[in-house]
Amino acid sequence: MEKLSDLFLEISACKICEPELNLGARPVVVANAKARLMIIGQAPGTKVHATGIPWNDPSGDRLREWLQLDKDQFYNEENIAIMPMGFCYPGKIPKGGDKPPRLECAPQWHERLKAQLPNIGLTLLVGSYAQKYYLGKEMQKTMTETIRHYEDYLDRGFLPLPHPSWRTTGWLKKNPWFDEEVLPFLRQKTKAFLN
Repeated sequence: MEKLSDLFLEISACKICEPELNLGARPVVVANAKARLMIIGQAPGTKVHATGIPWNDPSGDRLREWLQLDKDQFYNEENIAIMPMGFCYPGKIPKGGDKPPRLECAPQWHERLKAQLPNIGLTLLVGSYAQKYYLGKEMQKTMTETIRHYEDYLDRGFLPLPHPSWRTTGWLKKNPWFDEEVLPFLRQKTKAFLN
């Protein structure tokens, strides 16, 4: 049977898509067999790549605000596992913004890593890449509708969320139900899994 420590060594040495990465390979993932909550996001940005700390950027600040967790709580790996769709920074798009997560990571690592995390009771699918991969045809026509129907995915242990980047600011203004309905539910569930 595979050990989590051995799997982490293999992940940290991964070079599968390094030729395609502007800044080289630096997989960023956090997990502990005791974790009860998992966050699956998009891919590290440049700041996360530089520090090796997931969600160590303004998007992470907003996500922690949504969860009502401070950094000590958020980075307690015995409570929260953090696994992006792409483990390394994918690079920039010529017109600005980051490239999509590399497609190699999820099929290579996700199932093996999740198999080492038997206590996960809820997985937050942060952004459309995670939602498409894990919800597939069960998604609604848009990410907005998928998030609006978040209760439909709870029986599978998933809670879809928008990505908390600055680009989401306009979306949040157009969809006040997210603050009014989804965030209180998210905070309640988070507290239940961390206590």
